[in-house]
Amino acid sequence: MALNPVQHSRTKHVDVDRHFIREKVEDGIICLSYIPTKLQLAHILTKSLPGDIFKGFVCKLDMMSIYDPT
Repeated sequence: MALNPVQHSRTKHVDVDRHFIREKVEDGIICLSYIPTKLQLAHILTKSLPGDIFKGFVCKLDMMSIYDPT
């Protein structure tokens, strides 16, 4: 969306954010890169994940269980 100027009716709610990001990309302040869905760490906070993927994301975020006796 930041690199493609075509606007869709379903994305109108992100119009201001999109323009902000596009401006920062054009100014060279940020660089966007594609991250495959399977590697999106944000999914741990928004989706129900299979156990092995969940545990992998927990390790990547350096999280630990507060219920584990250490």
